[in-house]
Amino acid sequence: MKCIRFSLLIKLVSLSISLVAQSSSPPPNPNAIALLRWYNANTTTRFPSGDPAPAGIAFDGQNMWVAGYSTNTVAKIRCSDGELLGRFKVGKSPDGVAFDGANVWVTNNAGATISKLRASDGALLGTFHVGGVPTYAAFDGQSIWVALEGEGSLRKLRPSDGAVLLTVSVGGDPVNLAFDGSNVWASLGNGDAVAKVRATDGKVLGTFPVGNNAQGIAFDGSNIWVANTTSGNVMELSATDGAILGTFQTGGIGPAGLVFDGTNIWVTNVDSLTVTKLRAADGANLGSFPVPGQPSATAFDGANVWVVLSSGYVAKM
Repeated sequence: MKCIRFSLLIKLVSLSISLVAQSSSPPPNPNAIALLRWYNANTTTRFPSGDPAPAGIAFDGQNMWVAGYSTNTVAKIRCSDGELLGRFKVGKSPDGVAFDGANVWVTNNAGATISKLRASDGALLGTFHVGGVPTYAAFDGQSIWVALEGEGSLRKLRPSDGAVLLTVSVGGDPVNLAFDGSNVWASLGNGDAVAKVRATDGKVLGTFPVGNNAQGIAFDGSNIWVANTTSGNVMELSATDGAILGTFQTGGIGPAGLVFDGTNIWVTNVDSLTVTKLRAADGANLGSFPVPGQPSATAFDGANVWVVLSSGYVAKM
């Protein structure tokens, strides 16, 4: 009887092996099953920002800082587990966030100011008047740059005391900023263009046409990428002369925020509730991923992409 059972078992195993061999796809890897990675799943995790209308976001090397537009605060979120480490008061209607290696800078839309906080503990080190409607900020390794949307100019600030070093007219309303190692690039939302400004002396080196309603802007180590929200596409420009190297569709509606992860460009599509991944080498669309809310600003922490959501959360992808 035991021999019959054993023989039957051998036949069943042989049949299973035969069926697997005939299958067009290999069986699941046991290790992948154990790690719950054996099927395609939504790997987006979201964390509360502490504000119903989060805005800009920046990475400080360990944590994400998220501007809370409606609560006049900025939140510090630990990247490893999404824990909210604190919310700190800034000015009125905070929008853009930048990190200078030691401190976090937050533009205050309705206050015409920018706040400086110590990254280690969130202590407010100063609030400095910049005028206009400050939107986004960027650090060039030595100075802080602020885009003034109502004034059509950029301000260059000294980080130690917030003193204004330069005011640069860019001929349009700047929205977002990116630094390429030598120059500051500003997207001009109502001018359908981007401006290139030499960081050392503020000289405008060129204004280059792009699509309609230019918003997000990012540098990939060689070229500049800009999201044209109304045109529904993303353009790649030569950082040398501003020449358009390519125009790419995201498959979503309302591309706005951009971030580079070292290999790919990630684009937030505000009106389609998705984030698109484009290969920086050739603009190939590697996929669009749904997120639980309207995505806007985005940042990269060295391992994951973080996206600010209109639902009051930030998503980690």
